[in-house]
Amino acid sequence: MSAKQTILVIEDEAHIATMLRYNLEKAGFAVIEVVSGDEALHQIAEHKPDAVLLDWGLPGVSGYEVCRQIRASSEHRALPVIMLTARGDEVDKVRALDNGADDYVTKPFKMAELIARLKAVMRRARPGAAETVLAFAGIQMDTATHRVTRDERAIHLGPTEYRLLRFLLERPKRVFSREQLLDAVWGYNIYVETRTVDVHIRRLRTAINANGEPDLIRTVRSAGYALEEPEGARKPSSIAA
Repeated sequence: MSAKQTILVIEDEAHIATMLRYNLEKAGFAVIEVVSGDEALHQIAEHKPDAVLLDWGLPGVSGYEVCRQIRASSEHRALPVIMLTARGDEVDKVRALDNGADDYVTKPFKMAELIARLKAVMRRARPGAAETVLAFAGIQMDTATHRVTRDERAIHLGPTEYRLLRFLLERPKRVFSREQLLDAVWGYNIYVETRTVDVHIRRLRTAINANGEPDLIRTVRSAGYALEEPEGARKPSSIAA
C-alpha cells in the first residue's frame, strides 16, 4: 500500500479545522493541523507535507507571509498552497496568487470542491514525479529544482512568471490567447482580469531578456502570445549540417 499524501492544515478557527481534518482523512489524506504561521513553517521544514491549506488571517505570522516564505525557500517553493480566506475581493485574490498561492478559496466553501481543487494543484505540481528539464532557444527549466537559465545565465522568476514560462516551454511556437493563459496558469475557476496576463508577460520578458538577447515572447495582435525565436536569431552553430 502506498503512503498517504500529507496535507498541512493551517487554520486557527477550531470548527473549520475539525471539518477539514474529518473530510480530508475521509478522502484518504493524512493531516497535520496547526493554528499559527510560526508553527506552520516549522512543520513544513520538519514533515515536508505534500500540500498546504493556508488560512489568510492567522495570528502572529500571517498566511500571506507564510506563503511568501514558502516560495522564497529553494527546498519548498514547489509546495502546492491553497489560500483559505473570508476575503472575496478581486484585489485580495490577485495579491494571493501573485505571491505564490496556487489557488484561492473563499469561505464558506463546499468540501467536495475544495478537495477537487486540492487534488488538481497537487497533480500540477507533480504531474508524474519524474524530474524534467524543459528547453527551448537557450532557455532551460529544471522542474525538479525550479532553476531557470538562459545560455547558462541564471534567471530569477516570481511564482506566477515561473508557471507562465513553464506552460509556454511545454508548448513552444503555439499562440495562446490571454483567456487561455489565465485558465492554464491561474486556473479556470479564478476570476482575474485579462490585463493581468499582460503585466506578467512584461515581467517575464524583462527577466529572460535581461542582457539584450532576442525577445523570445512574440505578441500576436488581437490573438495573444507565443514562445518563439525571432527570425534570424538562431546561431549558425545550432543549424544542423
